[in-house]
Amino acid sequence: MKFLPFAAASLFLATSAFSAPQDDQYVLGPDSKVKEGVPQGKVTQMPAWTESKTYPDTTRDWWVYVPAQYKAEQPANVMVFCDGGGFVKKDGQFCVPVVFDNLIASGEMPVTIGIFINPGVFPTKNPKEKPRSNRSFEYDSLGDQYAKFLLEEILPEVSKSYKLTDDPEGRAICGNSSGGICAFTVAWERPDAFRKVVSHIGSFTNIRGGYVYPALIRKTEKKPLKVFLQDGSNDLDNQFGNWPLSNQDMAASLKFAGYDYQFILGEGTHSGKHGGAIFPDTMRWLWKK
Repeated sequence: MKFLPFAAASLFLATSAFSAPQDDQYVLGPDSKVKEGVPQGKVTQMPAWTESKTYPDTTRDWWVYVPAQYKAEQPANVMVFCDGGGFVKKDGQFCVPVVFDNLIASGEMPVTIGIFINPGVFPTKNPKEKPRSNRSFEYDSLGDQYAKFLLEEILPEVSKSYKLTDDPEGRAICGNSSGGICAFTVAWERPDAFRKVVSHIGSFTNIRGGYVYPALIRKTEKKPLKVFLQDGSNDLDNQFGNWPLSNQDMAASLKFAGYDYQFILGEGTHSGKHGGAIFPDTMRWLWKK
């Protein structure tokens, strides 16, 4: 198993805290802030996942959000978030639990359980050493391995406590950067299980071969997916490729193949600020029937 250098493997993690002037125009709106009188769901940090059969020897943090409107007798929709620790923060760039609270209460999205998963790391025996990240291998790789991880490990574990829908139309997955291409890969490989995709600043570049997707989309029989893409014109341009051009190529291919898709190109950099600012509207579009 080969690993990219840490700097490449952690592309989004290293840049997400950086705020460029192009990103400052993107601010959170009222749907991303706590509203008086709106029932608040519960976020639970789960015990670290340390027994993965799909990614042996890794450990990862993860969280589950359950909306106040959840009823045990009714299957809930489910949405998975790659790099979940950033999405689950109520004071982060996306404030997903707050957005879910507001949109579920207003009836603009269905009752949806959120599952927020961090990439795995390989623990070290020396506490002074930083654990080695498995993020790029998990997220940038093509194939069905991460889908298998979700379907055989994570969703069954959550289903022990909550009733989740088996309808792929009620299952969504979201990510930023390498997490964005991971979200698309999961649905592309397993449209029988996930059919809604949200990719922010997606790395459809040549980190681990993801640049092939536009050609595959054009040549493969249309799959029943609904895809949201966001990027910024000042996103990355480096040895792995050009992010804005790659996302535009993805959008053009989805259009050519007749997919239900939306592509929003702003002026931002490799940051979650634009995606976070429009996230409530993204959810409205994603869940609209």
